[in-house]
Amino acid sequence: KSDSDTYSCDIGDAQSRAKLVVQEKPCVFTKELVDTAVSEGEDVILHCETSKPDSPVKWCKDGKSLRNSSKYDISRSGCEAKLIIHRAEERDS
Repeated sequence: KSDSDTYSCDIGDAQSRAKLVVQEKPCVFTKELVDTAVSEGEDVILHCETSKPDSPVKWCKDGKSLRNSSKYDISRSGCEAKLIIHRAEERDS
């Protein structure tokens, strides 16, 4: 994207100009979440990967955003996004 600019080619007194616009690729999942089963009381790790490192990721359950707490650890490292659910209970399904 930083290459977007106006470029020119000069030959003596003549000049040709063109504007280059580099469009940013959309972020997509390169590795999606997979269905997971865990025994009650165990920790579970869910993770996915995106095509762009450190792009914003939002974890949700039942349409509600999750955030770091004693129940959830949310982390992002490069292209990997990870959610750890501590001491899984049936209501976490």
